[in-house]
Amino acid sequence: MSEFVQHIINGLASGTIYALVALGYTMVYGVLKLINFAHGDVMMVGVYVGYATSRQLERDTSQSFFGVTLIFLVAMMTCAALGFFIERFAYRPLREKPKLTALITAIGVSFFLSYSFQVETVVGGLTLLPGAAPKAFPEIIKPTEWLVIGDRDIVIWNWQVISIGIAAVLMTGLQYLVFKTRFGMAMRAVSFDHRTAGLMGIPVDKVISFTFMLGSALAAGAGILYAIKDTLVQPLMGVTLGLKAFVAAVIGGIGHVPGAVVGALALGLVEEFVVGYGSSTWRDAVAFGFLILVLLVRPEGIFGRMTAEKV
Repeated sequence: MSEFVQHIINGLASGTIYALVALGYTMVYGVLKLINFAHGDVMMVGVYVGYATSRQLERDTSQSFFGVTLIFLVAMMTCAALGFFIERFAYRPLREKPKLTALITAIGVSFFLSYSFQVETVVGGLTLLPGAAPKAFPEIIKPTEWLVIGDRDIVIWNWQVISIGIAAVLMTGLQYLVFKTRFGMAMRAVSFDHRTAGLMGIPVDKVISFTFMLGSALAAGAGILYAIKDTLVQPLMGVTLGLKAFVAAVIGGIGHVPGAVVGALALGLVEEFVVGYGSSTWRDAVAFGFLILVLLVRPEGIFGRMTAEKV
């Protein structure tokens, strides 16, 4: 039983990271009906910004509350700006074009980001792009045992508590923003029909830009948490994590905020149980198999609603 509880704790900690990335997918899809496949690579950029920021700080400073907060803020603000520029210059000109055009553009932006970061670029002694070599993320949060139950039957690490806590605060804030504020009402109106929302005086472009910025900032926060856990940083890290977060959003019902969270937690638990009771080599295969199973039983996702198309 203790081993089972330990796997649940580990799965929830992993699931919260997936959830933060999945929220970006589900918000963009809810507003634009666009699957932003560059979202995982935006997360990767946030990790590298956090890496660069931590390297500029003294070791003691980077491990302090101020240093960790600064690393998160710089990474999230940078990715928010990146999300704004991607939406403004890559997606907005294609808003009235067929959805396939925007989807292909999203894939192109993803490749541009992931492969640009593989080319090491140094200007005046300053490294602008890191190159393809994997790098160890600095230990900004030293792993310690936060709670030990029994004879180490159940161990809860501090990074797990911090990860779940930060994710819970960010997701609660997002839920409040979407459903309890005027801007959230505008987001939901744009999601329903952006043309009608524009006629009613809602600044559609600002709402969509802010949605991209918010989703990108959440992805950066998730990326830092992921780097604290796994420590290895490399330019293609956003591809797999982004795909899994997309799987989580689809499982929960893409376009549904609580559904993305539930789908991510379910995916994290499934992966953890596969690793714990089976083989780690099957983790990714079972994750995507879980997606297929959910789509066969409930194509709209766990919390999604079936909508009839007019012909």
